[in-house]
Amino acid sequence: MRNCKVMAPMGWGGGAYVVHKILERHIPDYRVVPYNPYWTLFPFALGMAAPTKGADIVHTTQDYGIFFQKKDVPIVLTLHGYILDPWMHAYSTLAQRVHYATDLRLITRLSLLKADVVTAVSHFMAKVAREDLGISRPIRVIYNGIDTDFYTPLAQPRTGRREVKVFVTGNLTLRKGVQWLPGIAARLRKDITIYYTQGLRTRFDLTAVEDLKPVGRVPFKDLPDRYRDMDILLMPTVREGFGLSVAEAMATGLPVVASDCSSIPELIDHGKGGFLCPVGDVDAFAEKINFLAENPEVRKEMGAYNRAKVEKMFRLDQMIDGYRNLFEEILSSRR
Repeated sequence: MRNCKVMAPMGWGGGAYVVHKILERHIPDYRVVPYNPYWTLFPFALGMAAPTKGADIVHTTQDYGIFFQKKDVPIVLTLHGYILDPWMHAYSTLAQRVHYATDLRLITRLSLLKADVVTAVSHFMAKVAREDLGISRPIRVIYNGIDTDFYTPLAQPRTGRREVKVFVTGNLTLRKGVQWLPGIAARLRKDITIYYTQGLRTRFDLTAVEDLKPVGRVPFKDLPDRYRDMDILLMPTVREGFGLSVAEAMATGLPVVASDCSSIPELIDHGKGGFLCPVGDVDAFAEKINFLAENPEVRKEMGAYNRAKVEKMFRLDQMIDGYRNLFEEILSSRR
């Protein structure tokens, strides 16, 4: 892709920002223009907070995309997440529900209708946005990609450790299922410990729960080692646009116990790469974790299955090629 400057205005602190920074590192003339997420309180000022002067293409997320639209500059919007539908009401505050049902819903719908191209990071994202907003336009699915040279399994099988480590990564929020972690932990065998990270948007304090151990914020360069030190990934989420941490764990050879919802079934094949449990069913989560703790060979087989699936479907080069080809198509059509 030559002589094409793609600019990506992005609020920092979320998974979408991480993905767009990866694109910046691998696509020439792709540049992320970061802004503080609090600027969304003044959406009409977003164009000043994250200027895109000189861009040939603007690439950003769907929620405030309309404020980055410029005459004669094509805009690509990517659905990384979706929180406007009724399913998410139970996991949102009253103020959030009002915001989602009024101005954010209107802005998102207008943004998607006026965009030149819309993509989504999963088939679920494309489907729920179409159905909830009542739009019929095509949405191209480009899965997020994982660097399989960076996220790798253990070189040698682990031996001699009695403790079974379960990993929970991400923000401690209702949408990530933090409210169910104490109940899951209470139902696990004594040799199982849940370790959890603390993201930028953490809202809960779990330090009083004995079988939940905080590891703080893990630097990006240390993530593969942290995954490799674990035996199982736990993801009791209620909504994922893609599930980046799930794919990272898969690439490092971990089995996954996750919620059977949103995009997760596109990543985890039940019974082959892990187990999918009903949302909020602490008994089901604990049962599957206990089973995997008792069966190290099953963990090994599921981890190998997950690694192979990532290599086939969720590689970094596939994501980069997907966006690069899209940008080239847009430029060709403009010419």
